[in-house]
Amino acid sequence: MKNCLAAIILILSFCSIQLHAQEIDTIPINTKDLNIKLKRSPLPSRQGPLNFEPVKIKPLVVNAKINYWKTKTSIGINVNQAQFSNNWKGGGTNSVAVGGLVNWKAEYNKNSYSYVSELVLQYGKIKNKDQLQKKTNDRIFWDNKASFQLSKSWFFFGSVSFESQFDKGFRYYRDGNGDEQAVLISKFMAPGYLTESIGFEYKPVKYFSTRIGTGTARQTFVLDTAVYDSKNEVYAVEKGKKFKNELAFQVVSAFDKDIFTNTNLKARYAMFIPYKDFKASKIDHRLDIALTAKINRFMNTSLTGVLLFDDDTGTNKIQANQTLALGFGFTFPR
Repeated sequence: MKNCLAAIILILSFCSIQLHAQEIDTIPINTKDLNIKLKRSPLPSRQGPLNFEPVKIKPLVVNAKINYWKTKTSIGINVNQAQFSNNWKGGGTNSVAVGGLVNWKAEYNKNSYSYVSELVLQYGKIKNKDQLQKKTNDRIFWDNKASFQLSKSWFFFGSVSFESQFDKGFRYYRDGNGDEQAVLISKFMAPGYLTESIGFEYKPVKYFSTRIGTGTARQTFVLDTAVYDSKNEVYAVEKGKKFKNELAFQVVSAFDKDIFTNTNLKARYAMFIPYKDFKASKIDHRLDIALTAKINRFMNTSLTGVLLFDDDTGTNKIQANQTLALGFGFTFPR
């Protein structure tokens, strides 16, 4: 009987504990009189303050220099040739044409100061059977510009540029016997142009810029009187004088960007407005455009053109030339 009663009391106690456990998450246990011994942690412990001492590390010196210069050189050579037998019935003339281009550009950038020097050398010639040799291209152009950055897109600049040609230039005509004759009309430094300009440059992106030369001076040189050809004035320089100086307002815009894969478009527009004779017919305009497509590592094709309006050259009409060439091209560094 006592065992049954003890069992009933134990069952009721267990039920009471289960009901109480549903109401609370934990059951407090009094461990005051329990002889519980905890094992010591095997990990070492240290008491007291920790002292840190600085470690001296020898600085590493890198023997490197910063190069603020960036240069690029492009060389292009193209050759065209046509040959016909004496009994060729389709018509045609034996001919050979050779052209070359050198474009060198150096750029210096440090902090707010920059300097750009660009040299363009072009020369080409063609020889047709029973005709005199003729030039297809001839130009020397060297532009130097130093600028100081004023804001994100505006610069103050000063520039000096030189332009002339390598070889003699002729005007061709047929005499009374039908023979081709040549008359000298230009040569090196006849004419030659030296232009100095200061002003402000707007350059919102790397591939486009516009110079506004509020203070511009241009000297036109004619150093050989043979090009006058019985005229009293050529290239706005009177006979007996070597050069003419003009003060003007100048605008020069440049664009240079890869518009497609391996295809580059380069354009330069220059407008020269003389202060002394300010009228539309005296404003000089020149637009140079070059579209170059790379075929492979060494070959490319190019389409170039020039539009020129300058009544000092002896005509008040727009002058134009265009050249399509396929040849070899090399660029350094690659």
